[in-house]
Amino acid sequence: MDVTSRLLALNSVRKVPRKLAFPQTPAPFARALTERKYEDPTPVQLAVLEAKAEGRDLVVSAQTGSGKTVAYGLAIATTLLGEAERFPQEASPMALIVAPTRELAMQVERELEWLYHYTGARILSCVGGMDPKRERRRLADGAHIIVGTPGRLRDHLERGVLNITDLKAVVLDEADEMLDLGFREDLEFILEATPAERRTLLFSATMPKIIANLAKRYQRNALRIEASGGERAHADIEYRAMRVAPNEVEHAVVNVLRFVEAQSTIVFCNTRDHVRHLHATLLERGFAAVYLSGELSQGERNHALQALRDGRARVCVATDVAARGIDLPNLGLVIHADLPNDAEILQHRSGRTGRAGKKGVSVVLVPLSRRRKAEQMLAAAKVNPVWSGPPQAEDIRKLDQQRMLHDPLLTEISSEEDLEMARAVLAMRSPEEIAAALVRVYRARLPAAEDVFDPGPGREFREAKPARRDAHSSEPRNFTWFRLDIGRKNNADPKWLLPMICRRGKVVKADIGAIRITDNETRFEIANAVVERFTIASLVADDEDVKIELLKGSAEISYPSRNPDRKPNFKPKHEAEPQRYEDRKPHEGTAKPKFEGTGYKGKKPFPDGGKPKFESTGYKGKKPFAGGKPKFEGAGKPHVAGDTPAFKEKKAAWKKKKH
Repeated sequence: MDVTSRLLALNSVRKVPRKLAFPQTPAPFARALTERKYEDPTPVQLAVLEAKAEGRDLVVSAQTGSGKTVAYGLAIATTLLGEAERFPQEASPMALIVAPTRELAMQVERELEWLYHYTGARILSCVGGMDPKRERRRLADGAHIIVGTPGRLRDHLERGVLNITDLKAVVLDEADEMLDLGFREDLEFILEATPAERRTLLFSATMPKIIANLAKRYQRNALRIEASGGERAHADIEYRAMRVAPNEVEHAVVNVLRFVEAQSTIVFCNTRDHVRHLHATLLERGFAAVYLSGELSQGERNHALQALRDGRARVCVATDVAARGIDLPNLGLVIHADLPNDAEILQHRSGRTGRAGKKGVSVVLVPLSRRRKAEQMLAAAKVNPVWSGPPQAEDIRKLDQQRMLHDPLLTEISSEEDLEMARAVLAMRSPEEIAAALVRVYRARLPAAEDVFDPGPGREFREAKPARRDAHSSEPRNFTWFRLDIGRKNNADPKWLLPMICRRGKVVKADIGAIRITDNETRFEIANAVVERFTIASLVADDEDVKIELLKGSAEISYPSRNPDRKPNFKPKHEAEPQRYEDRKPHEGTAKPKFEGTGYKGKKPFPDGGKPKFESTGYKGKKPFAGGKPKFEGAGKPHVAGDTPAFKEKKAAWKKKKH
């Protein structure tokens, strides 16, 4: 087939209308899906649109990011509209959608707005943290679909502001999360207040017993749908596990952000303190970053999310609680700065990316001490990540050179004014000088990469590591001694010395032998196979405060003591003069001699072989109670209040003062 025929065939194919991906979808929704470029439905969307699911109560298992918002939006469409294509002018609540968090509820509102755009539906959100009076005024104006959090919806129902007499459908989105957050009583109150003939759709990532009981109590002949598909949930997410030194997690985050290209990124931490600290670190290095934590107000959260959506910020540092329900359309990278506690949290975090058919990257930073836990968690999540060390500064610089050639600075069409200025600059400077200035401008916009250390594969590497030779072995050691100018007085510690040595010398942990720390210096061994590389790398990086130098005559270096300058205060056992047995024996004879002394300090303690009887006259020569306690022979009781002379004097003085 010639080129002309192939072009004609392609044109004919293009004129053929494409078959709709959602054949059972009413026209207004099909139009909205087409405009949003929804080409292929997800498994959960196909499942809820099947003929057997039409008009029935549903219990659906669906993972985060599986497209469940569009799924239940399409599922209740025929229930709300019937055969019509538009909602009536009278805006009475016909559907109630309950979500666990404010962010998720507002996200659902945005999704339904474009999905129901051509139906004339009025959609209103009622969430905590917003002005309740404003919500009441909007409810009074009317709405067809209400999206809200359990607490706020219950408050409106109790106040009689929310009228649900015409309600046709109720959707519980992420029901398991709502129960975990303690909204069980609120949910039961809402479900009991709704009409009995309503349709109820329950969506949950997991199906514990409490969810099953809730469905059994408030649903009728519900259809169970499993759409949480193991590998399908991770099909669009590339998982990477990176080994990091415990003290270089933040540096690793910086390098990952510089290495992986993404329009927006979420970095997850386990605590609020770590969120604040990491956010400050990223701002210091020049990243456009915001943060989300439970301590922020709703206005501050909305401001941060809006900055991410409009491109003013590209990085969000958040805790798990604050990030629930966040859906950013251009989120391409998720970084787990702190290891998740379990596989479910890992999936929830990673599910923020790889949504709606787009590719995403999930990077898990794994300190070597927690590698075993990370492997178990990844296995439980049914993901097989690519293991590696953190991106190195050299690799990032090479990528920067490639990216610069495709930067809009060079690819955008220049205006006539720009060209005129360029000619003026060329007349004054050489092309090389102008290009160098352009490179400096490009690099100035980018945060600097960090020098990070790759601790190696961990346990597998240690198993293959050659056995250490004994210090007193006659066989030669294949190591060379180096010296650091810091010791115990500088708080030198192997926990941070080892990563520093590896980073400075571009070696791994297995290349380092013994480490000996004294008061003023530290000596360490480097394998002879990498000595040359280590020496060159340490000299290049020798601009830090800690100096590394090769010890002369290192082949003959013996293991130094903890303090070489300290003289021993004892004579070695093998050099000491032998003692005679008679000199060591404390007494002569075969038996212990009887006590013949007069006691301690010349006084026999117990004459006549026994303890002496009490013959003293008492304390200070007076026997205290001879023959019994003595009777009182005074004029009266000595301690009767008011009878002592001192008391009488004080009483007389008080009366005199009073009068």
